[in-house]
Amino acid sequence: MSYLISLNPATGEPVGEVPTTPLEAIPAMVCAARDAQVEWSHLSVEERGHCLLQAARALEDEAPELGELLSQEMGKPLRKGIGEVRFCAASIAPRVKQALAALQPRLSADEDTASTVYYDPLGVCAVISPWNYPMSMPQWMLLPALLCGNTVLFKPSEETPLTGQAYAELLNRFLPRNVLQVVQGAEQQGRSLVEADINMVAFTGSREAGRDIMARSAPGLKRLMLELGGKDPLLVLDDADLDAAAEFACASSFENSGQACVSTERVYVDRQVATCFEQRVVRLADGYSLGPWHDARARLGPMIHERQRQHVLDQIAAALAAGARRLYGDDDHPPRYIKPTILADCTPDMAIMRDETFGPVMCIQAFDGIDEALRLANDTDYGLGAVVFGEDEEQAWQVARHLGAGMIGVNKSCFGTVECPWVGARQSGYGYHGSVEGFHQFCQLRVISKSKDS
Repeated sequence: MSYLISLNPATGEPVGEVPTTPLEAIPAMVCAARDAQVEWSHLSVEERGHCLLQAARALEDEAPELGELLSQEMGKPLRKGIGEVRFCAASIAPRVKQALAALQPRLSADEDTASTVYYDPLGVCAVISPWNYPMSMPQWMLLPALLCGNTVLFKPSEETPLTGQAYAELLNRFLPRNVLQVVQGAEQQGRSLVEADINMVAFTGSREAGRDIMARSAPGLKRLMLELGGKDPLLVLDDADLDAAAEFACASSFENSGQACVSTERVYVDRQVATCFEQRVVRLADGYSLGPWHDARARLGPMIHERQRQHVLDQIAAALAAGARRLYGDDDHPPRYIKPTILADCTPDMAIMRDETFGPVMCIQAFDGIDEALRLANDTDYGLGAVVFGEDEEQAWQVARHLGAGMIGVNKSCFGTVECPWVGARQSGYGYHGSVEGFHQFCQLRVISKSKDS
């Protein structure tokens, strides 16, 4: 038997290991999931929700232990790890409430016909999740899949298998057998799972992996829900509250060491206020200290692995060679870490302004006029999030309406209310989740009609 060894990204030392799922075992797991789905789908939404509400209480009770495991394995500071677990615990009840509303049959009628739309389960779903938020990211996909009456084969990232395993084991205390199973492994297991006799793939990760999943799903015409990263812009207009804009820019660029799908990766600032904005972000960047998960003073942890670290360093070096001006940071990055870095005078031809970075780097370009700002911000294949800062909210709102992203914030992050979907545009997303509409992505809609005279 082979094993996945999970490494602490701050030290490279093993945190633990889990058995790798043999490829030949996956078809039998799918069969077991399909058998379990019959009984699971016969439960009411309320009964399925009750199982998950019990899990929510356990998550809250065990948040310190689970958060410590998450932080050791992924690298984020302990308070962030515990916070992620507690966020998951707190978000289950609202999602159960949404499911109760989303999955009620919908009636409609005209002069001749009465119809009922039913939201039935699809069957067996694969959930493939990333390492950067190793509990909250899978939960966003697992909850709607399970509440809609599907069974799930869950493959956590090979970088964070212990957190995924612990999360699934906690849920399985309250779920019937084989409703949720874990597939552990890397690309081979993921590809075998996608190609197996399943009904849906829900995936969060890179655009390249998303393309591969689409191709492998095509022969079976499987339902897809893909969140594929971004290159999010921030627009700072000439009348913006520069203190608030700078604070957001640093928080969004550096949070989780920049390893977030809606991290701000491009900042466009009106030339009239660019110098003042630059001064503010440099001053704020000084407050971001590095350290391992157990360092209470640390705000930024290590990069997840050396490949990602080198990718970010290569982008920084190429930008500097092409004429970018380094406002903050230097070349003396500690092993396994990248210091917060701020680059100005960036241009659209630089890789760091076009390709996803996923590191603690803020890239600034000045613009002259809103038309140029919109052209620069929309010059991308991505379209996950975007943010506009401007004191004239009507003007800022109109700017937001011309941005190509799926989620846009005005003087705040791109996160919407709990009722809103999490949705990307362009090559950042295919389908969406969250919200009443998001539950329907995990359902087979069926329309049954009869004559009103019958």
